[in-house]
Amino acid sequence: MLTPLLFALLLSPPSDASPLLAKIRGSNAMIDDLRELCDTVGGRPTGSLAGTRAEEWAAGKFRDAAVPVTMESYTLPPVWRSRGAWAEAVEPAAFPLRIAVAPFTASTPGTIEGPLVDFGDGNPEVLAKVLDSKGKIAFVHTGVMSSLEDLFGDYMRINALLETAKRTHVAAMLIESSQRRSLLYRHPMALDGKIVPLAVAIVARDHAERLVRLMARGEVKVRMTIDNEVGRQATARNVVGEIRGSDKADEVVVIGAHLDSWDMGTGALDNGVNAASVIDLARQIQALGLKPRRTIRFVDFTGEENGMIGSRAYAEAHRAEMPKLAAMITMDIGSGKTTGFFLNGRDDLRPLVEKALAPMMEAKAQQNPPDAIDGTDNFDFILFGVPNLVANQDPTPYLPDYHAESDTFDKVDVAAAKENEAIDAALLWYLANTDERLPQQSRADVEKLLADQHLVEQMKAFAQWDDWAAHRRGLR
Repeated sequence: MLTPLLFALLLSPPSDASPLLAKIRGSNAMIDDLRELCDTVGGRPTGSLAGTRAEEWAAGKFRDAAVPVTMESYTLPPVWRSRGAWAEAVEPAAFPLRIAVAPFTASTPGTIEGPLVDFGDGNPEVLAKVLDSKGKIAFVHTGVMSSLEDLFGDYMRINALLETAKRTHVAAMLIESSQRRSLLYRHPMALDGKIVPLAVAIVARDHAERLVRLMARGEVKVRMTIDNEVGRQATARNVVGEIRGSDKADEVVVIGAHLDSWDMGTGALDNGVNAASVIDLARQIQALGLKPRRTIRFVDFTGEENGMIGSRAYAEAHRAEMPKLAAMITMDIGSGKTTGFFLNGRDDLRPLVEKALAPMMEAKAQQNPPDAIDGTDNFDFILFGVPNLVANQDPTPYLPDYHAESDTFDKVDVAAAKENEAIDAALLWYLANTDERLPQQSRADVEKLLADQHLVEQMKAFAQWDDWAAHRRGLR
């Protein structure tokens, strides 16, 4: 007897995603995978033992789904990890400080002690007034993170803070946590994987606010020890599943999410839920025996938290086939509801996205902003002129656990995550089968896009601009 799903499958044209959407909505495989990844592998920085286990885990899931898989290797910058951190206020009151070391920063030379010097919130006018502060410890104020603008603002001030620290000769830096109460998280101080020659730590908000009140009344001294390990260059791997296309097999649609995470939590929202969805999309398409017209690549990138070095390595390794990439899709905002997709400066993608999502939501209900996104794995595809999309998800449930010890499986909205995967599937299947196809942009087109989308200053802050300007990154 034919089941309703099989009957629908037999009647559906190749471009109809309905059977795939029904299969995804009726399965818990992605959620089971996510639970296993978070609770068994845990936090998985690229280059760590857990990171390697995660790569093998993802490859095994593709194999279990009978999806051909390859492990594409690339070289990491020096591997960084925190071995220990401790701090306390010593004057005018003695109390412990809860801290978390900022990735890609240096150790202290043993235990150091010094008065705090106020760097404000990183405002250039305040920083310009800081005098020589040799032996002191910089203190940076931070507001509570409540939007993606706040998140990017924390990164955009990094270079100014580090330049001021170098000019004023401070011994270390404490940054107030942008999360409420005593929650700690990892806040990278380098966005290209290189090591910053300064000891930097995040201090829990409750403790930081006490320091602020004391600083308003006089000098405050802090004692701290930070012990980090910087290892040799290592090899990491992107995990790539593939379902070969039919009449347009030489054209490719890539869908990806980053598998790596920081180590304080277990990387459920950032970005295990989407990495698991990438695997499950391949699983469900293969289980239904569906054959896309274009080849689909399902990529779990690593190295994203190191400055998107895994997706950059993938793009460089596949440079010759970039003209054949019909599209690239990325998801990286946890399990917040997907309302559409960022068009990344390509408004000519809008009609395709609206048609693809029509079974899920009316065009007038879709939120497909033209904004170009830097900071996740789509970025090097922008630099190669490839039409690319980033899921536009509600960041509200994502931000409170960003890079934090609280980013664990129980924070995932299971119903929303499954529906997000169905939305991703509708878009993916449409792009893999439609006759319509947008061309690769030229370098001149990309340069105009970067300027129009105000990405130049952000690229400079993220240590990306020099390589692009020197033709060492993206289109040449």
